[in-house]
Amino acid sequence: MPPKTIDVPEPFHDVAFDEALSQRYLVYALSTITARSLPDVRDGLKPVHRRLLWAMRLLRLDPASAYKKCARVVGDTIGKYHPHGDQSVYDAMVRLAQTFSLRYPLVDGQGNFGNVDGDNAAAYRYTEARLTQTAVELMEGLDEGTVGFRPTYNNEDEEPEVFPGLFPNLLANGASGIAVGMATAIPPHNAAELIDAAAHLIDHPEATSTELLAYVRGPDLPTGGLIVDTPAAIREAYETGRGAFRVRARFAEPEKLGGGAWQLVVAEIPFQVPKAKLIEQIAALVIDRKLPILADVRDESDEQVRIVLEPRSRTVDPATLIESLYRLTDLEVRIPLNLNVLDATRTPRVMSLAQALSAYVAHQVEVLVARSRHRLAKIDDRVELLDGFLIAFLNLDRVIEIIRTEDEPKPVMIAEFGLTDRQAEAILNMRLRSLRRLEEMEIRKERDALAKEREGLSALIDSPQRQRTRLKKDLAKLRVRYAEDTALGRRRTTIAEAAPTREIPLEAMIEREPITVILSRRGWIRAMSGHRDLAAADTLKFKEGDGPLFAFHAQTTDRLLLASAQGRVFTLAADRLPGGRGFGEPVRLMVDLEGEGAPVALVPVPRGGGDLKLLVATSDGRGFVARAAEIVAETRKGRQLANLRAGAALALVRPIPAGADTAAVVGDNRKLVVFPLNELPEMARGSGVQLQRYRDGGLSDATAIRLADGLSWPMGGGSGRIRTETDLTAWRTARGAGGRIAPNGFPRDNRFSGLVEPSSGDTSKN
Repeated sequence: MPPKTIDVPEPFHDVAFDEALSQRYLVYALSTITARSLPDVRDGLKPVHRRLLWAMRLLRLDPASAYKKCARVVGDTIGKYHPHGDQSVYDAMVRLAQTFSLRYPLVDGQGNFGNVDGDNAAAYRYTEARLTQTAVELMEGLDEGTVGFRPTYNNEDEEPEVFPGLFPNLLANGASGIAVGMATAIPPHNAAELIDAAAHLIDHPEATSTELLAYVRGPDLPTGGLIVDTPAAIREAYETGRGAFRVRARFAEPEKLGGGAWQLVVAEIPFQVPKAKLIEQIAALVIDRKLPILADVRDESDEQVRIVLEPRSRTVDPATLIESLYRLTDLEVRIPLNLNVLDATRTPRVMSLAQALSAYVAHQVEVLVARSRHRLAKIDDRVELLDGFLIAFLNLDRVIEIIRTEDEPKPVMIAEFGLTDRQAEAILNMRLRSLRRLEEMEIRKERDALAKEREGLSALIDSPQRQRTRLKKDLAKLRVRYAEDTALGRRRTTIAEAAPTREIPLEAMIEREPITVILSRRGWIRAMSGHRDLAAADTLKFKEGDGPLFAFHAQTTDRLLLASAQGRVFTLAADRLPGGRGFGEPVRLMVDLEGEGAPVALVPVPRGGGDLKLLVATSDGRGFVARAAEIVAETRKGRQLANLRAGAALALVRPIPAGADTAAVVGDNRKLVVFPLNELPEMARGSGVQLQRYRDGGLSDATAIRLADGLSWPMGGGSGRIRTETDLTAWRTARGAGGRIAPNGFPRDNRFSGLVEPSSGDTSKN
């Protein structure tokens, strides 16, 4: 029994784990970058797309042929050229057929290839496809020796390394992909503009990206829309190869309905935004009342996008609604530009617009020269045969004799007439009917034509100037198909710089309606619709043991400033107050009033504050003037307004009427001082200055008046009469004085009741 042979394993090598891991990961990363994710700058295709189109070409799926099942195409592709998952290959094929993904589709699909809503395509056993004319143009010249071929993954076949066609696919159709440590994102562009830029680059090889932007105005997206970036931002993106473009949906003119009503229609949506997702976003704004001026959204799309938006009322400004939708939804998005591609040496690079087009032009020059050399070789082969035919005609009788008498005529003919092996073989394979005098004339005519063509090709190969001229002519022919006046070439995306983003006022976002705001002593707040009669019993309903603290008229567009005894102010949105049915809700659920003491003021102010100013005073007689716009803080914690001294509290925050020029302050001791209002500093926060000096007690009330109108107060006893003291000379003094006893008849509670109308806070006049 023979001894068993033992396989001796190869010797082991000691390698650090991190080094081995990095080497293997680098191989994987390079494979992902060069063989999957990044497009080639020359034809703009990734390997999977190139192999799909190549497989379809071999299946003879040209635009004039019948459709074939996509399953057949995917099967040939993964079986012969691209050994990856069938679903990923089919997804790549689907994208090539989607008119909303590619500006110039390369696959003509029949069946369900998905839609702009974001729905997936049907399975590949149900769909059919063939090539488009654009794909044919991209592959034109593959049989003319223009590009190199390489073995497939199993060495059973060949595939082209790159496509030679003249169509500028990289920028015309764009690309996107994520590799290892890098990515690419190229939006589609207009082919006619790219061809014009390439023609300019042929004549001016040193042209910059800025110069080329005179031809390439910006992306031309399949779904249309508006690009609203500034020219400077667009220029910077193309010069660096990195950037982003602001893309907006296109609105049609507002459609007028009966009775003065109208509706907006979205006719084009941004690139790569699913329509269904967009409608869900808008519907969420309506449901959540985040855009109160919008009432409804409907999808009435068929082959054309038509999203109908109904405003809350006909008084809504269409421009404001459109601007709000741009800010709050994907009706405005940013599409990236990352011109990261593989150059002619298969090296990843981020290129500028000029570099990418220069690489395309250089590739087309190489293709032109290679095609010319290939044609030149074909001409030489044909001329060689024609020369042999002419020799045969000149010595026809001898040739016939050799063929009839010799067992091996080929060597004899080669020796006697100096023919090559190919010439002798061609003569022996001639048909007898070709031995006519007319045939000799045709051969001479063909040879002369080929000689002339050969001369032109030789001159083209030797002359870069001729190459540039020929390439420009070829580009001009191609441009005819993609011209601006054709359905395929017409620009779809408008380049128009947008106006600066503006702050949308609350009045525009919320329908302006009158309300009556009521805050009870126990801190329950509510808003009743309309301006109710504040003296009516049904207006001031409260829980048992509760009563009114503040009640006034306002608008839904107002903001309410709630001031606490500890000097802090909180902001409430009038449109978000609980409704008037019932007793409302505790205000402490809306703001953090814990530990801040009781509310001392509730003042309605317009959005942004307008020109409204407030008189702020503390219990120890200090105060200042504050602008309402500077103290609005829409957070639960509010903001500190008055810095209080020990033992003091915030006493009042009161609106200053328009035209007021004098401050009137009264203390618990019934002493009154009147001084110019401009003696008070204007502050957003602080302790202020001394308004009045006290020996005992503190401040009772303060207000701002117009000195020429005098000081007025209501008479007691429920008579409703108003008394006015026009001569205030006795009480006019410097700020901080002790003052004199108030005029006879002044209210016993030492309050300026009714002077500033604290319960009628209708800010519509502010």
